Amino acid sequence: MDAADSSRRSFNLALIVALFVAMVLGSSATIFNDGDVSWHIATGQWIFAHKAIPHTDPFSFTWGGKPWVAFEWFAEVLLAGAFAIARYSGVAALVTAALMALHAFVFLNATRFVRPWVAAGSVVAMDLVLIPMMLARPHVLAWPLVAGWTWLMLRTREQDRAPPLAAALLMVVWVNLHGSWVMGLAIAGAFGLEALVGSEDKARVLKQWGLFGLACLVASCVNANGVDGVLHPFRVAGLQTLPLIDEWKPSSPLVTPIFFVVLAAVLALLWIKRPKLPAIRWLLLGALLMLALFQVRHQAILAIVAAMIVPSGFARRAERSSSVAGWVVPAAVALAAAVRASLPITVPENEANPWRLIAAIPPELRSQPVLNGYAMGGPLILSGMRPYIDGRSDMYGDALVFDYKRITDGDAASLDAAVKRWNLRWAILPRRYTKLVALLDRSPGWRRIKEDEAGLIYVRA
Repeated sequence: MDAADSSRRSFNLALIVALFVAMVLGSSATIFNDGDVSWHIATGQWIFAHKAIPHTDPFSFTWGGKPWVAFEWFAEVLLAGAFAIARYSGVAALVTAALMALHAFVFLNATRFVRPWVAAGSVVAMDLVLIPMMLARPHVLAWPLVAGWTWLMLRTREQDRAPPLAAALLMVVWVNLHGSWVMGLAIAGAFGLEALVGSEDKARVLKQWGLFGLACLVASCVNANGVDGVLHPFRVAGLQTLPLIDEWKPSSPLVTPIFFVVLAAVLALLWIKRPKLPAIRWLLLGALLMLALFQVRHQAILAIVAAMIVPSGFARRAERSSSVAGWVVPAAVALAAAVRASLPITVPENEANPWRLIAAIPPELRSQPVLNGYAMGGPLILSGMRPYIDGRSDMYGDALVFDYKRITDGDAASLDAAVKRWNLRWAILPRRYTKLVALLDRSPGWRRIKEDEAGLIYVRA
């Protein structure tokens, strides 16, 4: 076997491993361990049924009929479509396809600069950061866009030109898929600044990248919510209740220890190997690191962008077989998605999926106002019941969320006020709400009627 054959074989095996890892991760039942999965599916179902995008809340009784910016509607249509085809197996197939596309972008880009197995290692390092956030939610469907967008910026910079104006159309998809489109603008801006700083013909660069940036801004306005769709990510960032939500909390070694282990390992590797990157790219990675430390949810963007950019700092350019990847990757993604959709998957029974507990709810209570666990709101919506609250904290606003937090902390006065305001007739709560559970157990007006490993049901006399 000559050197070329050995290199080709190494490339193919490493590519297969990278795609196989994505298939395994997408097939894990843990992608459903979030109550938001259910209301995202339910939103897509509502859109299919009404052939329209909701602009007011159609689900809860505390916010029903009030404004709601359904800015992830396209992702919700995809999730609901997959669910309609093959239930949770279909949703897992969609997530599998997204993860495989992400892995393909990262691996194929990295092999232009490093050996195939090193590229596969960078994919695994990225995955270690992403795994806690690998959920069947819109952000996962946006991850391939983050990688593909970064790849586009890298390629155009190598060719000393701006991205084609047609590439701005990706923003139309992105802005209707997930709020991370704002990061796409920031990434493009960083590469545009790099081009401007490094070029002698600044007038040409300013014109080309300026037109592309303007096209991206115009494309981001092509969304189902108009100006609200553009401004919504910035309004969310200003909510005072964000520190109450896990993914919006500051990063901490106690919460996401693997992120800090990977970060330490990568920083050590960078110190030893000293990859050569333009200063603007280091600044971009530094800014993303600050965001990741500030809020857990930004760890994913940092991991993906770093996995795309850092390999380009190594001088060695590895040989690879693009002709094989050109047909193997799409075929592998299609085959893996089809297989995943055809195989059954068991959704874990927990507070994000309390299906046995929901099945035990007496029929006469199902249409009555309920006090529910935060993660249980989505499953209630998917089951046709109106929750008190669910994962759309950005819609409910600071006042209602803070009041709900006081209730779950066992504040009797807040509970009594909510009972009077909303005429609450029953409650479905996870066991971890220990203070509220203890309050209901000692309150003569409440009676426990059902419990299992996912939670408890109370009825008010």
